Amino acid sequence: MISFQEIVVYLLLGIAVAFLVKKFFGKKKKDNDCGDGNCGCG
Repeated sequence: MISFQEIVVYLLLGIAVAFLVKKFFGKKKKDNDCGDGNCGCG
């Protein structure tokens, strides 16, 4: 039987992993996008 504490720990672990994946792999598309033109890549 899974206790309430185990559910909370697994939920927090999933949130932390999702945050890290989004932080490190979510910016891949924006690296070549200059957006407003203020990045100095032109």
